Amino acid sequence: MLIGIIGAPNKGKSTLFSALTLSDVQIADYPFTTINPNIGITYTTSICPEKELGTKCKARNSLCVNGTRKIPVNIVDVAGLVEGAHQGKGMGNQFLSDLAAADALMLVVDASGKTDSAGNPCESCDASEDVKMVKGELAEWVCGIIKKHLAQISKRTDGINALAEILTGLKVSRDEIKFAMESNSLSEFKISWSDQEMRSFADKLLEISKPMLIVANKCDVKGAEGQVSMLKSSLGDKNVIEVSAAIELAIRKAEQRRIIEYNPESHAIKIIDSNITKEQNDALQYMQSFIKTRGANAQEVVNRAVFELLGNIVVYPVEDENKYTDHFGNVLPDAILMKAGSTALDLAATIHTDIAKNMLYAVDARSKRRLAKDYVLKNNDVVRIVSAAK
Repeated sequence: MLIGIIGAPNKGKSTLFSALTLSDVQIADYPFTTINPNIGITYTTSICPEKELGTKCKARNSLCVNGTRKIPVNIVDVAGLVEGAHQGKGMGNQFLSDLAAADALMLVVDASGKTDSAGNPCESCDASEDVKMVKGELAEWVCGIIKKHLAQISKRTDGINALAEILTGLKVSRDEIKFAMESNSLSEFKISWSDQEMRSFADKLLEISKPMLIVANKCDVKGAEGQVSMLKSSLGDKNVIEVSAAIELAIRKAEQRRIIEYNPESHAIKIIDSNITKEQNDALQYMQSFIKTRGANAQEVVNRAVFELLGNIVVYPVEDENKYTDHFGNVLPDAILMKAGSTALDLAATIHTDIAKNMLYAVDARSKRRLAKDYVLKNNDVVRIVSAAK
């Protein structure tokens, strides 16, 4: 899984990336600070079943901190996007190539209204213009790829397969292509779409193949409430999340230096360093108040991308359903992200193709009930896969 952080220049993308990964990346208030993509690992969080099951887990592919599983997720922060990027302006071509493999996108906008869509300072810019510009550039990028190959695909009667071949680098499936075509009543026979039809197809394909969360950044700046309200009004409450990446990064660094203990789930900051100055204490109190008042933080951005945008659940495969352990005795060792609707057989295939090929049935570790191969997994299921494979 790969999540891309995108947006116009100077919106706080690299600050958000640093807060999520604690990586040292170049951060500055001028356009194109990021030239090469920053690639790192962040974590999505989920309640570990250990307490419910009356045991203590020994996590292997993830971390468990105070009953919260932290599951690694790949994340990339790419160069800022400007109008005309699909034509190569700014860092456009590189930007578009860097995000091609992303499964979901976090579009960072400046909720303070202090930067325009090119990343230059201004007084009262409309953050929604950033959203329109970025979505438009992405769609035109897809259109450009299709137009480049239009002569050859217009001769083919299997338009879905033809498009799948030329769009393979965008990590889109045949089903997604088919859905985007059917949603716009487009024929797949010898494709000869108009520019408007092509744009409608691209918009729908991006919507379903690279779902996007709008991250309203710099919400600690006075006046940001109005921008956030307008964004939520036009895009929907569930599609917009408000944060201050700068505050989040400061909190994470303070936590790293053992000045505070921070619980992202409860938005709680506990000062553990008695030697901090009054100014430091006041700053931490302000940050605590901001996070609690606004009700969101960078961790929630990742969680919403993983669980809401991408529709994942967490499943725990085990080899001993009585002790909840693997072959080596590790309790609840692996937390696996699976698409909602996945079956026990899908889980077996995730573990190993031979196990899936020779799968007999599964066992619900909680109830000890036998499950069929087509059993639809639920979030936080603990499951043993029984297979004839060695």
